[in-house]
Amino acid sequence: MIGKPGIANGSKGIVSLLLLLCYFTVAFADEQTEAPAEYSKGANQCMTCHREGRDNEAHEIFFTPMGISGAADSPFADGRHDCEACHGPSNSHRKRQEDGSRLAPAVTFNGNTAVEVQNEICMACHNDETMIHWTGSMHEEEDVACASCHEVHAPQDPVLDKLEQQEKCFSCHPRTRSDTYKASSHPLRFGAMTCSDCHNPHSGNNDFLLTRSTVNDTCYTCHAEKRGPYLWEHAPVTEDCSLCHNPHGSNHEALLVQRSPLLCQQCHAPSGHPSTAYTSDLEDDNLQNRFLMGQSCSNCHAQVHGSNHPSGVTTTR
Repeated sequence: MIGKPGIANGSKGIVSLLLLLCYFTVAFADEQTEAPAEYSKGANQCMTCHREGRDNEAHEIFFTPMGISGAADSPFADGRHDCEACHGPSNSHRKRQEDGSRLAPAVTFNGNTAVEVQNEICMACHNDETMIHWTGSMHEEEDVACASCHEVHAPQDPVLDKLEQQEKCFSCHPRTRSDTYKASSHPLRFGAMTCSDCHNPHSGNNDFLLTRSTVNDTCYTCHAEKRGPYLWEHAPVTEDCSLCHNPHGSNHEALLVQRSPLLCQQCHAPSGHPSTAYTSDLEDDNLQNRFLMGQSCSNCHAQVHGSNHPSGVTTTR
């Protein structure tokens, strides 16, 4: 009976020591681990600052397919986090700092967030067959962000308009813009066609981001009469249309990369062939100036893309 109080006091000391050890362990863990980011209470809180008429207004997203709360894949569907489904948990953004500023949302598009992180958020929903070849494409390799071209808050994404889409593309491809203003060009600047008619900006499956497997197959979507098959084929035609044509524009007729006969004579030697430009000015001139005005190869070889005539071996008929 004499030793029991001492044992009791020793037990209390051990318990106190264990509690103290636990306290410091938890305190140290709190210092080493940041508090998890919190979500706000939804779009209603966001719209207090981002409503119509305010700076950085974002209310128009509710006029887009993304803003349809009844759609299962919408950021505003039940069980999701509205704006923060894309921007990440950003309750701290809602609160003003001591200096009156606000912290940025967890994810900012066209901001400081890494392009890879931005695109991963978009690809989480936009992962259908049209995007299957985005990975490895030239745009993906060059760190082009989805938000660099698309405006998700706009009721009608401007990049879907034929003329607006060209302006977006030309901001990175200025040489192509200049080609469209040359004497011969496709009717892009008139809005009759646009870049995505030939190129798929989301695909790296084909050369030059083309919508079809080859240059020729892409051209044939509009120029089907040039497809053939022909009884007498012209080799460069079946190989690649761009051997003779510049698809974005040229100062020569028919989008040619060079005027005839210079273009033709890159492959066909003029020796032994009457390719002299015959004019009255050359009546007494012995110089074989075959590059002057006058006759052109297509005056005789009219079926330059190919011929089905039994006697069309030289594409003259």
